[in-house]
Amino acid sequence: MSEIRRAAITGWPVVHSRSPLVHGYWLKKHGLEGEYGRQAVEPEGALDFYKDFANSGLIGGNVTIPHKETAAQACDHLDEAAQAMGAVNTLWVDEKGALNGANTDWIGFLSNLDQYAPGWDKAVETALVLGAGGAARAVIYSLLKRGIKTVHIFNRTISNAQKLADEFGTGTIAHSLDELGEKLGTADLLVNTTSLGMTGKPPLEIDLENLPKSAIVTDAIYVPLKTELLKQAEARGNRIVDGLGMLLHQAVPGFERWFGVRPQVDEALRQVILDDLEANG
Repeated sequence: MSEIRRAAITGWPVVHSRSPLVHGYWLKKHGLEGEYGRQAVEPEGALDFYKDFANSGLIGGNVTIPHKETAAQACDHLDEAAQAMGAVNTLWVDEKGALNGANTDWIGFLSNLDQYAPGWDKAVETALVLGAGGAARAVIYSLLKRGIKTVHIFNRTISNAQKLADEFGTGTIAHSLDELGEKLGTADLLVNTTSLGMTGKPPLEIDLENLPKSAIVTDAIYVPLKTELLKQAEARGNRIVDGLGMLLHQAVPGFERWFGVRPQVDEALRQVILDDLEANG
């Protein structure tokens, strides 16, 4: 009898992660022998943990905050996206015992838009991204990969936005958040990657009056599923896409790597997560 293949979400904390629900759903759906759990990794020992990942008993796993950059440092090989972002969210140990890292957050972002706003990229030349953290980095990377011409980055601390613009180069422009109102009129796509508007966080105070009705609005947040930003956009007639699909789609490449089957993000999986959000917030 072959040993059960085990993967896990790693980070600090991980107790509220929905990743085990996602991968557990796929394992059951495809009748696969495997396990996907949670493994809390204290920040003080994170680098050592990832450097010794091959001896952890896991064949791979996901990485969440605050360890995405630390895990990337410990990898023997990084994919193109992980190299560009300096962060990983997906790990696997190969047959030689080497630790490989990928960043699939950008795939999650694009796949979510492709699923719920099909053809969106045909009508988007200018995107506005709120925030300058890890999620913003993944979103900017994905937009440039898809061929979006101009990406404006807005952040309270403009130096952080400028850092991203300098890294990504042509087509990216940094702004203070104070400039957002005057730039909204140019937007074909508006993306919130900040935590503002998330349950338990301060609100995202924004007036969409200047936003074209043709613009698409999406939020990386999925708790609550429909943020105040999305409610405001929907009320004025903009197409909206919530953030849950980004979580689901970013998980696909890892599951395929660990368990050998490429899963689908379907409505039944989405409902599993929605039910859990309703029950546990």
